[in-house]
Order: sequence, then C-alpha cells, then structure tokens
Amino acid sequence: MPAMTEPKLIAGNANRPLAQAIARRMSLHRGMNVSLVDARVERFNDQEIFVEVFENVRGEDMYIIQPTSNPANDNLMELLIMADALRRSSAARITAVIPYFGYARQDRRAKARTPISAKLVANLLTEAGVQRVLTLDLHATQIQGFFDIPVDNLYAAPIFALDLLHHFNGADDLMVVSPDVGGVGRARELAQRIGAPLAIVDKRRETPGEVAEMTIIGEVEGRRCIIVDDICDTAGTLTKAAQLLCDHGASEVHAYITHGVLSGPAVERIEKSVMKSLVITDSIEPTPQARAARNIRIVPTAPIFAQAIMNIWNGTSVSSLFELETLRPIYEGLYAGA
Repeated sequence: MPAMTEPKLIAGNANRPLAQAIARRMSLHRGMNVSLVDARVERFNDQEIFVEVFENVRGEDMYIIQPTSNPANDNLMELLIMADALRRSSAARITAVIPYFGYARQDRRAKARTPISAKLVANLLTEAGVQRVLTLDLHATQIQGFFDIPVDNLYAAPIFALDLLHHFNGADDLMVVSPDVGGVGRARELAQRIGAPLAIVDKRRETPGEVAEMTIIGEVEGRRCIIVDDICDTAGTLTKAAQLLCDHGASEVHAYITHGVLSGPAVERIEKSVMKSLVITDSIEPTPQARAARNIRIVPTAPIFAQAIMNIWNGTSVSSLFELETLRPIYEGLYAGA
C-alpha cells in the first residue's frame, strides 16, 4: 500500500545541484513544495564529518541523495553518517540514492591478496541503517547481490536512446561501439533501442591503466560511431578508441558515458580528441572545466531519479522507467520530438 507520509529528501555535499533538481522535479509531480530537509553536513578542523538534522524525521520515509564520487572517501563517510543520524532519529525507512556508486570497479578479486571493496561498501551502508539503495548504471550488475536489501539499478541507456533519436533523427549510418569486451551488454542494449549495428574495440593491457593494443571487431568505415560506456575517468582509452575508429574510416565519433569522473587530464584530452561530442550525465557534479568544454554535453538525471523515488514511495514499479514510452513524458520538452 502507498505510504501515508510524504517522501523527504536530504542531501550531502557531493552533488547538491542534482539533489535540488530532484526536489524541484518532485514538486512538479506532487503539486506541492518538496524541499531538501534542513540539515548541516560539515567538518571539524581535523576533517571529521559532523551531521545535524534540524527537522523532525520520526516515522518519515527518507531519501539521502549522495553520489560517492571524488573525494570518494569523504562522500562515502558523509552518506554513512547521515544514514546513522536518520536511523537514530527514528526515520521509518532510509533509502540511499547514490547516482554514482564509488568503489564499484572493485567488484571481484582479479588477483591474489586484493579486496572486494564494493562488497565492503555494501556492508557499511547496511550497517549504517540504509534499508534500500537506488543507483544508476552500476559498473557490474552483480554488485546488487552484495546487498541483502533491495537495490534498484536504473539505466542510462533509455535516456541516451532518447538523446540519440532526437539529435540524429533516426539516421541509418549509426554504429554503436563498445570500448571493451566487458561492456558489450551495455552497448548491445543501446544498439537495440535505436536499431543500430554493434562493433567492439578489443583492448589488451600490459599494466593497469596502460593499453598496449586495440583492435576493432566490426566494419566501421563510413559510419557515425557512438562509443558507449559507464565510466570515463582519465579519458585515455576513450580518446584512443575514438582515434582508432577514425583511422578505420569512421565518418564521426561521438561518445555516451553515464558517469563523467573526468579526473586529471581528461577534459583536455577530450577537447583535443577527434570526438565530435561526449555526452555525460550529471550523476557526478560536472566541474566548471567540463561545463565549458566545447565538445562535452550534459544530460540531466533529475527527471528519472525523481520519478524513481516517487515510484518507490508509492510502491509501484521502478523497472517501468527502463522503457522509452515511460521516459518520453518524464523528459518532455528536452526530447519532445524523439
């Protein structure tokens, strides 16, 4: 049955613009003002994190909006301490809305004597009092199994499909490209949504972070190639893949990446690359440098997160948000003609 109380949002410092956008979007849905719970999340002089909630949350359905992006450890600790504060304040349910789930790349033991940090983070969240997790494009879907609580993993592919249909108007020369073998499933899903063929860039590493060799599987000559991935960190592999596609005759190269980590020289590399455009979401708050880049474009996630929160609160389906027919009205105005 639907909850009787209103959903309440609280945000840390990781991405307040996104949290505020989600609150505005929910206000439109509810026909009443939805604002962030008044709280302070700050640091003592020794950088210990302190949280104080100024509103009564007893018996409330609480949603903490906090990606665990850079600085990952600080933002993760903020999330854990906020969850503990809400649990000790008798909140009825605590949902962690984590647009970018940090430590997700450490999802298995690739070699001896290494941790599975994603599992450790899952344990920490549960112990802190989180009872449900809402996230976007987990690096590895098996991370959902690290939790013994419900995990709703949203997908950026439907949003990207709307964007592609809007900006490329159903062109028949598109080719979706996976930048590695591990991302084929993600790329295939987007290719099916827009009716495009699929190619793969097979990369081999000699050492972590260093790509020794890249090979293209598929015919890309004369195609407008769309590279699809979940994370862009330093953009080294992405820009090399774009150059390789152009060297093999691609007419244009664009990239659609869910989480724009964009650390170090990433933005500079992207601006100097052959890519016509890089589309990222605002799951991680974009830096001023990324916003100013000539070939980086940002699509909002507030509409899909706001609707997912409303669906969770109402006890209705979240998986309905995986379909274009559901997302079109949610993103009305932005992709009206898609």
